[in-house]
Amino acid sequence: MSSSTFVGAKKKKASAALPVLSQRALNRALLTRQLLLERSAMTTGEALEHLVGMQSQVPAHPYIALWSRLARFTTDDLSAMMRDRSAARVPLMRGTIHLVTPRDALYLRPLTQPVYEKVFPGGGAVALNKAGLEHDALLAVMQERIEHAPATAAALGATLANEWPERDGKAIVDAVRRYLPLLPILQIPPRGVWGASHQPTWTTIERWLGQPLARDPSPDAAILRYLAAFGPATVADIQQWSRLTGLRPHVARLRPRLRAFRNERGQELFDVPGAPLPDPETPAPPRFLPGYDNALLSHADRARIISEERRRAIGSANGIFDATFLLDGFVAGTWRIERQQRAATIRLRPFAPLDPGDRAALAAEAMALLRFHEPDAADHDVRVVAPD
Repeated sequence: MSSSTFVGAKKKKASAALPVLSQRALNRALLTRQLLLERSAMTTGEALEHLVGMQSQVPAHPYIALWSRLARFTTDDLSAMMRDRSAARVPLMRGTIHLVTPRDALYLRPLTQPVYEKVFPGGGAVALNKAGLEHDALLAVMQERIEHAPATAAALGATLANEWPERDGKAIVDAVRRYLPLLPILQIPPRGVWGASHQPTWTTIERWLGQPLARDPSPDAAILRYLAAFGPATVADIQQWSRLTGLRPHVARLRPRLRAFRNERGQELFDVPGAPLPDPETPAPPRFLPGYDNALLSHADRARIISEERRRAIGSANGIFDATFLLDGFVAGTWRIERQQRAATIRLRPFAPLDPGDRAALAAEAMALLRFHEPDAADHDVRVVAPD
């Protein structure tokens, strides 16, 4: 037997000896680490740190996500953090907006820069050439302008088009829009404040927070924190969450500090020591998640919380994800809130008929969410729509 064959056989034997975690065990692990098995006594800031930020494509979504996770959360808690700069809306993992603490904004944004260099600016080179501008020169000017005066992408593009009247103005505006995500930027309030409506206005992270970005950050800390909040998980899961590639050598280096398991498909899972692994039969109460919640988007294999069939049912071709609810820990339907004058209704559309116990528990949680979301409504109503 060759040495390489021997090493391969040894690794396969070691993997086969690892404890196996069922899909239900992984579900309960995810729920408890995502603060969805039992509402947590953490503060809002502590929860943002533990969860490594929250998906925030839609400004109101983190409020709903935190309400489902924390025992004493109010909209004022998060709005105050937005205003006093102890929370920030930053383009981060997967090229999407996340709500994070200042420490994570300064660390995660340079760490995820390769994601932006790979995905953006897409077809921006055409606009750049038409405008007669160079990549680095345009980025430098854009950064200088928004550090001096925060601006929307459209306003920044219009400003530069006015400054260079001899060039193609439309091409300049298009280039600015496409290249802006390459800069270390964040959205400033009132965007993200509960009840406020405002166009995304950008400045640099360093300008807003008054601190320097991390220099040459290692992904090791992010990997360990991901596992604490989403594990046990495969390397592919970690890469799906972050959209970074080439993380396998980093996980290999961290292996002496990690626990290892297998899932029912034989894939190796990694975890941090001491992270909770609840009994798979632990009861899981109904929970409501906003669209794009990280609990649903942060694994390559999402079967631990949603089946592939149901994942397709909640997503659309243009990337929009419906808000969902969990029953027994798994996605069981979608929901939406409708407001007409003084009446507020939450409509629940389960994927399958509900038994009486689930229906009653789900309706009670839905009513609590509706009262949180629409506190000034005179009438609150829960409607269960027949499954498709």
